[in-house]
Amino acid sequence: MSQLFILFAALGSIGALVFAVLMAKRALSVDEGTDLMKKIASFIRAGAKAYLHRQYTVVVIFFGCMFCVLCAMAALGFLTWFVPFAFVTGGFFSGLSGYVGMKIATSSNARTANACRQGLNAGLRVAFSAGTVMGFTVVGLGLFDITAWYLILRYLFHLEMEAITSAMLTFGMGASSMALFARVGGGIFTKAADVGADLVGKVEAGIPEDDPRNPAAIADNVGDNVGDVAGMGADLYESYVGSLISACALGVTAFNYVEAVDRMNAFAVPLLLAAIGVVASIIGSFLVHTGESTDQLDLLKALRRGTNTAAIIIAVAAFPLVWLLLGWENIGLYVAILAGLVSGVLIGRFTEYYTSDTYKPTKNLANSSETGTATLIIDGISLGMKSTAMPVVIVGVCILVSYLCSGMGITGNGKPALGLYGIALAAVGMLSTLGITLATDAYGPVADNAGGIAQMAGLESVVRERTDALDSLGNTTAATGKGFAIGSAALTALALIANYTDKVRAIDPEMVLDMSIMNPVVLVGVLVGACLPFIFAAITMGAIGRAAHTVVLEVRRQFREIKGLLDGTADADYESCVDICTKSSLKEMVVPTLVGVVVPIATGFLLGPDGVIGMLCGATISGFLLAVFMSNSGGAWDNAKKYIEVGHCGGKGSENDKSAIVGDTIGDPFKDTSGPAINILIKLLSMVSIVFASVVVRFHLF
Repeated sequence: MSQLFILFAALGSIGALVFAVLMAKRALSVDEGTDLMKKIASFIRAGAKAYLHRQYTVVVIFFGCMFCVLCAMAALGFLTWFVPFAFVTGGFFSGLSGYVGMKIATSSNARTANACRQGLNAGLRVAFSAGTVMGFTVVGLGLFDITAWYLILRYLFHLEMEAITSAMLTFGMGASSMALFARVGGGIFTKAADVGADLVGKVEAGIPEDDPRNPAAIADNVGDNVGDVAGMGADLYESYVGSLISACALGVTAFNYVEAVDRMNAFAVPLLLAAIGVVASIIGSFLVHTGESTDQLDLLKALRRGTNTAAIIIAVAAFPLVWLLLGWENIGLYVAILAGLVSGVLIGRFTEYYTSDTYKPTKNLANSSETGTATLIIDGISLGMKSTAMPVVIVGVCILVSYLCSGMGITGNGKPALGLYGIALAAVGMLSTLGITLATDAYGPVADNAGGIAQMAGLESVVRERTDALDSLGNTTAATGKGFAIGSAALTALALIANYTDKVRAIDPEMVLDMSIMNPVVLVGVLVGACLPFIFAAITMGAIGRAAHTVVLEVRRQFREIKGLLDGTADADYESCVDICTKSSLKEMVVPTLVGVVVPIATGFLLGPDGVIGMLCGATISGFLLAVFMSNSGGAWDNAKKYIEVGHCGGKGSENDKSAIVGDTIGDPFKDTSGPAINILIKLLSMVSIVFASVVVRFHLF
């Protein structure tokens, strides 16, 4: 009977992919608009496609090298031969998720702009349909990858559950590696273009955002797709499969000695929860609609209607799922799922509070522009630091509730392994409605592109007002999506640390792990891990600065040398800016990814398993805080700028606006590159540590 549960999960993956196809057809059924709109959209589409093809060429080289390394380890007996292939499939599906999202986004941007000519709700439906394709593609491919590997390993090669979960953890490493390339590379591209377009076009030349006279305008719109869509898709795919795999693996370990419950049931619960999440997200997506008011609260309510409905369905359905599969004595695991679900909603609410211009923090940030750029930047940094408190409290309470309720059970028998399984299930609960949560996130770049196309095509001002309203909401939902990813990353990373300790004990049952902070090896590992997110952020921020510098110089050159460009009588050379961003991002994206792969291996060889555990703990703690700080500061700066440009604090073109543009320019790499990439980093560190554990256990200095 338990075997049928995996088939139900497989059906959930198929259902998600079918729904994604239907939503794609709905979005593509809308007319693209005028010939000029089609032409601009084709430029953006061609630029995004060309970039991803060149990016994937570099990624293939990296994956080829890692595949050879893993094959060599398999030949030497450190790994099974399934591991190298699982690594490749994880990376492939992660990249495919982003590519599909990019394709539909670049085909829907002009259609969204054209739909906004009819009304706000029409534009929202097109953009949200495009975002829904992204959300359900990620969920569908993630579930498909996991269930396909399980069926192959179980029924084709007849492996035991421990061997299955060990091999499957490896494609999490592949997914994380691909996600880091996509998020960092795409982020460098989009922020270099964005910074160049804003600083020279809006601040120096005084022309509107997305003005066709700006040479970086097309590169900016291309960047929205390769960074905020393709990069985000690969990112959330990695988060999704990472949480599922870690929960499945810990379920097998937790119920290893519990005769009353089949371990297959514990393995299946996270997958069935994800399948139920597909159904809940489909239902919720049909409830997203709005009137014609551009008020942000009204638009937020429209999206919340869908996400809240999906969350309620999960909360109700998870109870019988746990009861029937794991028994009444383990009903505390339902509380863990509920804790994760509630924590995700609360993190989303607090993220909205700190980043939406509907609430005081962002309004106060906009008001600080009246005293200059410096005060706006100081207040933005302060806001981001302050915003870390509640996510820490929420995740901390979630961990305690999940562990205590799951580990103690109603009998109070005290089972730490069950407690860790409960924490992993909390991460699954937080991401169970990812289909619709990611849809509300991914629609934002489509709306942003739609606004650019409306500006460049010279559409009526009311169209730009509607696209700006959707874009501003998209900034808030994007920040919320990053909050979900960062919160789940903390829970998943903790579960993966538990997976690592289980792996080490399985390799060498006689090894005694001393994880006390009083152990100097652990303490050194903690310090190394705590430093890593800062070094990683510094590398990515520096890369954006260098790329943006080149774009700024190019835009200035064109304004200076192309006669008639600022008068609108000559055309800008868009391709040069796209090419600069492409070359810079491809060159700069390799080092950050290598950091995530090399450091855990080097730490293992030098400090041993105890040091690796310390490193993972340090990276998780500092990475979680730094990611929240950077994402929320960046989101608040962005929406403060938009709040000013709709008529507050002096309005568009004022000195306050120029200060806000500088703040937004600083916040862009915070929220769209360095911040969200950190949550990938902390999971990649864990995945690499698990894969190379067999080598580290045998060869380490301390």
